[in-house]
Amino acid sequence: MAHFILEYSSNLSTGELQFEHLFASLHEAALDTGLFPVAGLRSRAHCCEHFRVANGDPDFAFIHLEVRLGAGRSEAEKQTAADAIFAALSNHLKELYEQRALAISFEMNELPASLKFNQNNLRTYLAEP
Repeated sequence: MAHFILEYSSNLSTGELQFEHLFASLHEAALDTGLFPVAGLRSRAHCCEHFRVANGDPDFAFIHLEVRLGAGRSEAEKQTAADAIFAALSNHLKELYEQRALAISFEMNELPASLKFNQNNLRTYLAEP
């Protein structure tokens, strides 16, 4: 399980963020680590209409990515995944970052095993073992 939950300020357009490409890049980075099954990947984005960045300049923007993981990976594995995912996020946003004031933040959180429930038949449709 790796769920990507992206929050972004409403002064960024969906055209600037290119969600399909961004989510594909994040999923690819996660899969390339060998730590996540494709059927466990999910991505979603939430636009924040009400926000304030730094001194309140209306042109300042932000993007925050939270990645939620199921329990069971070592600290080294989580570090590898975090490095790869943040690199994919930063690479995707590189041009936008160079063009405007933009705060990019990232966090990875592991869910406790006892509080995680899951039902998923995607493997049937993906023909994944």
